[in-house]
Amino acid sequence: MADRGARRLSRARASFCEKELVPHQERFVENKQIDREVWTKAGEVGLLCLSIPEAYGGGGGTFAHETVLYEEQARSGDSAWGVSVHNGIVAHYVLAYADEERKKEWLPKLAGGEWIGAICMTEPGTGSDLQGITTRAVRDGDEYVITGAKTFITNGAMADFAIVACKTDPDAGAKGISLIGVPTSAAGFRRGRTLDKIGLKGQDTAELFFDDVRVPATNLLGSQEGEGFIQLMQQLPQERLLIAITAVAGMEAVVEQTIAYTHERHAFGRPLSSFQNTKYKLAEAATEVAVSRAFLDQCVERHLRGELDVQGAAMAKLWTTERANRVVDDCVQLFGGYGYMTEYPVARAWTDMRISRIFGGTSEIMKDIISRTL
Repeated sequence: MADRGARRLSRARASFCEKELVPHQERFVENKQIDREVWTKAGEVGLLCLSIPEAYGGGGGTFAHETVLYEEQARSGDSAWGVSVHNGIVAHYVLAYADEERKKEWLPKLAGGEWIGAICMTEPGTGSDLQGITTRAVRDGDEYVITGAKTFITNGAMADFAIVACKTDPDAGAKGISLIGVPTSAAGFRRGRTLDKIGLKGQDTAELFFDDVRVPATNLLGSQEGEGFIQLMQQLPQERLLIAITAVAGMEAVVEQTIAYTHERHAFGRPLSSFQNTKYKLAEAATEVAVSRAFLDQCVERHLRGELDVQGAAMAKLWTTERANRVVDDCVQLFGGYGYMTEYPVARAWTDMRISRIFGGTSEIMKDIISRTL
């Protein structure tokens, strides 16, 4: 991504983040969601569905183009816009598994900002154990009737379209899971609370309920029922790579801010950066960033070649999120009392970063996945 075209691409995405996201953080936090117009404007300038083929209204790019956007968003300090879920997850489930008619219907709406996408896996009683979901989808003629509840759904309060993980055969374990596309305009769909979190406060995260929601049977993703668990496993490496990307870019930004702060801030008549503890902590942080960046870039390259496997993605998520949390915590310490003040980006990064060790599969789940290959 070092050529001139990539640099122009990066500047364009950075400009969008600086103009449309950074100045409005307080309002996003107050509303617990971004403005709807952000999605519309993003669609107009071509930032939605960057790696979806042009034939379906997308940008026709690769995951490398998506990476530029997510890194610029993270560097800007914004954590409110759920674009990585919309672009990198929802659109790709549709592209990979929906039939041709559904692709032509759904993807242009996602690419243009007419629809905001969400994916519904987690339930009130089920987190990482996807086989334990209880949301049911029962075939009734040419329709599925969906009943259940989902929680912690990014983009949930604003979503126009959701991919819902359901049990089509409750007695078949993992083989009984299916994914179904659900427009939120369907009768019986309703939204619960927009959840109050310790971080990501401007990001729309909600409870969703499906009360006998009827959708056409053709909304099933895949050729038959029971393919959902395999589909999830096939797509989760990209989701985990997305988390790693934002973790590394966010960590880089915080370290840069901390270096600048320690040079400017004085204590006992000299800059903080001149104290041995500060120098050693910054040296450790810079090393953690450099190693994480090198590993991440390697994983992105492998993904672009179609070679990133489940274990590799788990390693990327585990390593980068654990390091990012440790580095950002050390940076808060170097800021002293100001590091605890919400007007400082380092404080927001500290609370925002913590969830990265949980969503997309906890660090403990990542270790379990990795251990299976040892």
